[in-house]
Amino acid sequence: MADAATSEARRRLVRRLLTTRRIRSQRELRELLAAAGFPVTQATVSRDLGAVGARKVRDPDDGEARYELAAEVDQASELEALRQAIDEYVATVRWSGNLVVMRVPPGAAHLVASRMDAVGLPGVLGTVAGDDTLLVVADEQVGGAAVAAMIERGVRL
Repeated sequence: MADAATSEARRRLVRRLLTTRRIRSQRELRELLAAAGFPVTQATVSRDLGAVGARKVRDPDDGEARYELAAEVDQASELEALRQAIDEYVATVRWSGNLVVMRVPPGAAHLVASRMDAVGLPGVLGTVAGDDTLLVVADEQVGGAAVAAMIERGVRL
């Protein structure tokens, strides 16, 4: 389970790097990942780029190749991955006001949080993950009760 959480954290970083920098090669990305505490092989970088939906394009400003995230994320597969993570890992869901607290097995909170963040559930402002606890912050107008109910019914929108 720790391996899945590490992969998800690394892939979140890959997404962030691709949206904040001009990454021109897998070597450059590999060096940035290593500097952030994720020493990986070129093969892992290649798999991560595919997993996050990155593609190599020509930069219109200078004509050089760089990586970018695909404009459209396969929302259906992201939603299914979230449903599977909830079914597999979430033990309890409780709410108070606009907060939802979810308990999961040790090491699974980051995996579930990253999948929730990737989907962008309506009414969810963001997530904070510990080791075995996940805090979901709901929009005050939606409220924690509605978000908790959505999670408990398997994120059926």
